[in-house]
Amino acid sequence: MPLIPMEPPQSALVISAHPDDVDFGLAGTVARWRALGVPVAYCVITDGDAGGFDRSVDRSTIPGTRRSEQLAAARAAGVDTVEFLGYHDGALTVSMQLRRDLAAMIRRYRPERVMSQSPVRNFTRIGTSHPDHLAAGEAALQAVYPDSRNPFAHPELLEMGLEPHTVLEVAMSAYPEPSHYVDITDQIDAKISAILAHESQLPQPKEAAGMVKQWLSAAAGMAGLGEGRYAELFYLIQTG
Repeated sequence: MPLIPMEPPQSALVISAHPDDVDFGLAGTVARWRALGVPVAYCVITDGDAGGFDRSVDRSTIPGTRRSEQLAAARAAGVDTVEFLGYHDGALTVSMQLRRDLAAMIRRYRPERVMSQSPVRNFTRIGTSHPDHLAAGEAALQAVYPDSRNPFAHPELLEMGLEPHTVLEVAMSAYPEPSHYVDITDQIDAKISAILAHESQLPQPKEAAGMVKQWLSAAAGMAGLGEGRYAELFYLIQTG
């Protein structure tokens, strides 16, 4: 089936497992929507404390570094609102606590569309299917349905003043069989800037930027766009 252009939502909440996931996955799409005035907030589940490549760095500094890098990356995409949940990198599971915390984020920001990682393993690009990514994607879907809309799920959220909210759509990145695309050709510089903000994760930043452009060019080809175009791909489902 041909891929379909994905229209911008009225508002969006991006849920990701690690700092930098949103930037590799959909920062171009976010930058495009922000230029149109769409409110976008980020929810980053872990601090990426198992990341990095330099063994000489004091590991206790990694969470703070990665939060700072994510804030800079968000600014490059035009996003001012970033929430960190502080879970441990590499140990993420679909727990009731995580579902509650994500439902709280959804109720707080009340997005029309949630952007998440795929809970389905992609065997053609194994790097996109880190166990934390899969857990984050599944927890996000469970938070969308049924937790965020059900007033009797996590009743403590009502005590916090967080009323139920129904998310109308979920768009998943890195899904093995995408359904939609966003042309991000005009946002490619913003996306690369967002990726390069994660200095602690990029031993060879120029090579990383080139690799990302190759991926995005191939994605544009799948979307039927012309030469010299870049695209990000998603699987969009109706949840409302």
